[in-house]
Amino acid sequence: MAWNNERLSALRNKYGQGASGEPFDPKFRRMANKIFAPSGSGGTPYAGIPTFLDAPYRPIDPSNPDFGDIQVAIVGMPMDLGVTNRTGANFGPRALRAIERIGPYNHILDCAPVIDLRVADIGDVPFFSRYRLEQCHADIEAYLDNIVAAGVMPLTVGGDHSITHPILKAVGRERPVGLIHIDAHCDTGGAFGQTRFHHGGPFRNAVLDGVLDPTRTIQIGIRGAAEYFWEFSYESGMTVIHGEDIPSIGIPAIIEKALQIVGDAPTYLSFDIDSLDPAFAPGTGTPEVGGLSTREVLEFLRGLKGIDLVGGDVVEVAPQYDATTNTAQAGAQVLFEILSLMVFSPSIAHKPG
Repeated sequence: MAWNNERLSALRNKYGQGASGEPFDPKFRRMANKIFAPSGSGGTPYAGIPTFLDAPYRPIDPSNPDFGDIQVAIVGMPMDLGVTNRTGANFGPRALRAIERIGPYNHILDCAPVIDLRVADIGDVPFFSRYRLEQCHADIEAYLDNIVAAGVMPLTVGGDHSITHPILKAVGRERPVGLIHIDAHCDTGGAFGQTRFHHGGPFRNAVLDGVLDPTRTIQIGIRGAAEYFWEFSYESGMTVIHGEDIPSIGIPAIIEKALQIVGDAPTYLSFDIDSLDPAFAPGTGTPEVGGLSTREVLEFLRGLKGIDLVGGDVVEVAPQYDATTNTAQAGAQVLFEILSLMVFSPSIAHKPG
């Protein structure tokens, strides 16, 4: 249809009057009313105290935790004592909190998760020691036990990937969970430097502790020179999709495979920022070339809508290696996508408000 004065006049009559800027489409109006309501998040993005995804801040007393009616607790874990290469992921939570303009609307999944769910940034896990890795893991497990016992879904930000082992011990305590693991490395290695509690072995440890079902585990984006460390993944029955095979397989087929593997049972989602190619996320301790693009990761995550998600994490953001803040931006966006998936998870507890 050609452009003409009649069409211009119609647009002026519809959109040129008033100053509210409210959309006419019912779908968009519904979302705008949520976001810009008094309880919404329509303020300036650069004002106030930064929190994860601009969620309300709700400090929790670890000695007497009261989560109230929270459905999802976003918690920082600033600890990187388990790294094998470059340190700095302990600054990951702070970097992700500082990222602005993530959400609040997810136009693909058609939700505004911080508004649709009762979500709070509950601060960071209190660590008793900044030097003892095993003690930090014990602190994480105890803190997550309280969250899970309260019927609250944990969404965590690391920190190095060793944090996922104690998280899984809490989340999978009643029954082993499935896992969607996006990473450059399988992280199923054995003892290294006289300890097995490092960021290269959390998923081996979780399987051996009986809290992770390897037959319901898929690891996506694996690549690099450490392949010979990952025999446990194959021996235990995990499904491994290497980064170099992703273009030929295609994201839709990988989504289908992941949904088939985890089924409709409780599943945890762990995202290591080094799954992304260093072109997109250089700010990490063990970068591996040949990785996923941000667009591929978003397509995959959005294809998981409806899985029975019981928790998730974003780990290994080391912001000091990326002056552009692109790595933290990607990490915060993935955090938002995981939270969006939680809107549709059957495991979300609908507590009375």
